[in-house]
Amino acid sequence: MTNIDFLPTSEPETVNFDDVAVLLHPSDDVAVAKRTLTAGTMLRASAATPAVRVDALIPTGHKFAVRAAPAGQTVRRYGQVIGFAKSDIRLGDHVHLHNLGLGTLSLDYAFCSDVPVVEFVAPEQRRTFMGYRRADGRSGTRNYLAIISSVNCSAHTVRKIAHHFTAERLADFPNVDGVIAIAHGFGCATRAGSDDYTLLQRTLAGIAIHPNIGGYILVGLGCETNQLSELISNYQLAWKDAPVVRRQAISANGGAAPAVLPPPSLYIQESGGIRKTIDAGIELVQSLLPAVNKNKREAVPVSGLTVALQCGGSDGWSGVTANPALGVACDTLVQNGGSVVLAETPEVYGAEHMLTRRAVTREVGEKLINKIKWWERHAAKHGVEIDNNPSAGNKVGGLTTIYEKSLGAVAKAGNTPLNAVYEYAEQVRSPGFSFMDSPGYDPVGATGQAAGGCNLIVFTTGRGSCFGFKPAPSIKVASNSVMYERMTSDMDVNAGRVLDGVSLHEVGAEIFEKIVAVASGQPSLSEAQGVGEEEFQPWNLGGIL
Repeated sequence: MTNIDFLPTSEPETVNFDDVAVLLHPSDDVAVAKRTLTAGTMLRASAATPAVRVDALIPTGHKFAVRAAPAGQTVRRYGQVIGFAKSDIRLGDHVHLHNLGLGTLSLDYAFCSDVPVVEFVAPEQRRTFMGYRRADGRSGTRNYLAIISSVNCSAHTVRKIAHHFTAERLADFPNVDGVIAIAHGFGCATRAGSDDYTLLQRTLAGIAIHPNIGGYILVGLGCETNQLSELISNYQLAWKDAPVVRRQAISANGGAAPAVLPPPSLYIQESGGIRKTIDAGIELVQSLLPAVNKNKREAVPVSGLTVALQCGGSDGWSGVTANPALGVACDTLVQNGGSVVLAETPEVYGAEHMLTRRAVTREVGEKLINKIKWWERHAAKHGVEIDNNPSAGNKVGGLTTIYEKSLGAVAKAGNTPLNAVYEYAEQVRSPGFSFMDSPGYDPVGATGQAAGGCNLIVFTTGRGSCFGFKPAPSIKVASNSVMYERMTSDMDVNAGRVLDGVSLHEVGAEIFEKIVAVASGQPSLSEAQGVGEEEFQPWNLGGIL
């Protein structure tokens, strides 16, 4: 894999250390190159950094040694262990896959030992955004009507129903942000009541009641394991506001309103096939649009925001610029009563001790550690190592081990207490900072966060991930200016400016303002390009029969 950022920019030279590299912590054994350094370049010492002659080409975002480390010794970045020297590392050596690897960490979890104190903004001074108030007390950042499939066999049908409703056909419903298809590849070939079955149903139910969904219909095949009647019963799903259907139900019930009105559902087999189901679905959506359109944006407190924190295509700068800047924005949101949700358990591996210290109770901290241990067993069961992550692109971008990646990734969550740890797709009820168990694969992790109620996503990237998601709009934050300038139509915020001297606080404030703007209806760049329908991917543990 090549990268145009890695090409040498000049012959060997003598430069000031601080002009071309960053030493993140006084105890660190490595520094990070701010630009590509040619072999032989001499870095002058400063008050906080040593004089170093680099002995190899050091691409931007990559590490070089500022201290020698014999084979087997720990190597530190962020003031934390990121790996162990696989061979002797000399001063000025490029530190990467060839000489740095994993070893056994001995972490001190120190449960609840460093719980931050949050200085909350007074309620009357808290920020607001223009959102949709929902009957359950939550707030939406979008107002979609969703067509939800129970099984892969109805995926094509729900897409055809949703795609019928173009912008032109929705022109008379200005308060409806769109009709979207929630399709997936599961729903059968598993056992009813199994872990996979439970995960799928919890995810679909969470999307049905999502605050960004103003209405929905369910579409199944008819013979699948994931029966719609069981989904409705298991999660007590009820229609939010459907006057037409309610009138029909009252008429069928002899003039008495049913206690709980089930959501409208269609079965392809009962409806007479795909074409007839599509026609029935289109007719049903048309009857429901007036009710969904009655929802209007109004000023609501930002305490109604629950933001999913994601990263993908990370590089050596993600943990220096984009992730800590997002952490600043998260702290501001929490101070205003809002919620942020970190996920991707394999991507906090080796950094979990940074979170257990912030846990509000030992029970919360131990729940996180139990998830870490489950992932160790899960990886062993499938014959893989958790260090299969970082990805190839992460490594080209300068990340070497999962420990290093995780230490940078947890910075997204800022510096507020860890209030709760949730199961995948479990409803997030705790304000402030919480964690959700999920895989590190972005679409699967984000799907769980959205199903848990996250109404907006902020996604940091160094390599240039083009992630979008429906129904929760995705804001993308670039970790470096070179990639940002190359992908300006995809990146909403450039955190690479931190390397030019702009403060993390300033970039964090920009991210917070972008959160408020997008929550109020401004399209994120991925949303403006229509990205987000294919990214709905519920977690499947592999129990396909």
